[in-house]
Amino acid sequence: MRLFYAIFPPKAIQQALVPTQEALRHYKGWKLAPPEQLHITLLFLGEVHNEGLEHVSQVGRTVARSVPPFEVRLGGTGYFPASGSPRVWFVKAEGEGLEPLASGLRRALPEFERAERFHPHLTLARKKGPAPRIGPQVLGLRFQAKAVCLVESRLEKSGSKYEVLEVFPL
Repeated sequence: MRLFYAIFPPKAIQQALVPTQEALRHYKGWKLAPPEQLHITLLFLGEVHNEGLEHVSQVGRTVARSVPPFEVRLGGTGYFPASGSPRVWFVKAEGEGLEPLASGLRRALPEFERAERFHPHLTLARKKGPAPRIGPQVLGLRFQAKAVCLVESRLEKSGSKYEVLEVFPL
């Protein structure tokens, strides 16, 4: 199963991001992320066999307990990559606990370590065809991060479907 650790904002924040996403709705090259799937990925694990599930669950529980609840600030929008043809439109996330959570998970699970640096963000849309860049938007939204989730991502024809397998309180 494809797994990742994430922080999900409250439903009110997910819904507050919908008007921002609307700026891209009329461009056919962008596929908007469903509001209920908006999240901040702390570590993407990829394929994990059933026998490894208990280990990644225990790591999530331990790392989450090491960080107290904290405020997450959603600031301005940006693109990956920063120049050239964009593939992802995101909103930057900041918060004292994001880096300690991400680095704690990476240290505890070196077999899943990725070469790329951790860039805390929440993906608003993904490119699926020719897609223009729109100007930056500033959101200024805030929420309290209270838990880390272990999430299964299933690839379907209509797009990825997420199921929260476990919630680890901070």
